[in-house]
Amino acid sequence: QVQLVESGGGLVQAGGSLRLSCAASGRTFSRDIMGWFRQAPGKEREFVAAISGGPYATYSYYGDSVKGRFTISRDNAKNTVYLQMSSLKPEDTAVYYCALSPGGGRDTGTYEYWGQGTKVTVSS
Repeated sequence: QVQLVESGGGLVQAGGSLRLSCAASGRTFSRDIMGWFRQAPGKEREFVAAISGGPYATYSYYGDSVKGRFTISRDNAKNTVYLQMSSLKPEDTAVYYCALSPGGGRDTGTYEYWGQGTKVTVSS
């Protein structure tokens, strides 16, 4: 059974940094696209970032609101994907979800598996 488990959320001041991790289990994920989404209270789930699978060069892409501040990376040996968040703003406050997709994209509908989410709160 595929499982995605996020960690690393918490409370941080505006301008600070935080790194989220997502550990995957259940099968090998090296060829899958891994993504991060977030959902703030009362808002729809929003695409944050995604990174392609291997085995060769990977590529990543980002939502406009986080471009230049967030960096996604993955360690296939550990079946883990990371989201390094810098220059955090209060509007980054949300529950962050890790997701897996064979084809990728920015649409939640293309992702097959989801983690339970980790909460990030950015204080002003």
